Amino acid sequence: MAKKFSHETIEKNSILLLVLTLIVVAIGGLVEIVPTFLIKSTIEDVKGVRPYSPLELAGRNIYLREGCYTCHSQMIRSLRSEVERYGHYSLAAESKYDHPFQWGSKRTGPDLARVGGKYSDEWHRLHMEDPRAVVPESVMPGYPFLATTPLEYRNVKKGLTALSLAGVPYDEDHIDNARADLEAQATPDADTDGLMQRYPKAVARDFDGNPAMISELDALVAYLQMLGTLVDFNAYENADFRQ
Repeated sequence: MAKKFSHETIEKNSILLLVLTLIVVAIGGLVEIVPTFLIKSTIEDVKGVRPYSPLELAGRNIYLREGCYTCHSQMIRSLRSEVERYGHYSLAAESKYDHPFQWGSKRTGPDLARVGGKYSDEWHRLHMEDPRAVVPESVMPGYPFLATTPLEYRNVKKGLTALSLAGVPYDEDHIDNARADLEAQATPDADTDGLMQRYPKAVARDFDGNPAMISELDALVAYLQMLGTLVDFNAYENADFRQ
């Protein structure tokens, strides 16, 4: 009877119920938040993960602008069916420099977390121009204008600067060379030594098939071709995989 009386007392007293609810919510919030301040990092560092190169970042911005994320996720779940279809499950560290991340919850098209290197640049060019030319059952709209639209990158340094304020480790060297790195990555026979030093495993070539112009398609394909290629998953079980 005592327990019943106490329960009824709380339910009938709105002020007491509110106070006790706030206390419980506060305790629950502290349990979730405090540990994040007591550990070195909530996301472990993984070898190979780096910030996007300026060209890849420009491609990612186009990817967001065109709403590609509404149909494609970039997070492979640790389910057998997912891993067998798309590849190794996604690691949190792979999205540590994404603002915002592209995990998604809806897949009209396939997950793109491991699309890098899966198809040729020519395949991507055809796919963006007319998706049904390479995937007959595709419901994706075409984006032929990307190949004829020059990439606007006058403010590429500002973009890296803004991301550095959000915690992405772009330093002065990255920012000062942002424009040169972007042009080098999309220009055949360009000097890419500095680019490769700042962005290991960056793929540098003419992505859109038109070396006379750096197009929005260059940037988008460069972004797609690096997804899932930075981490060596063959070494995942090795002790030296984590930094």
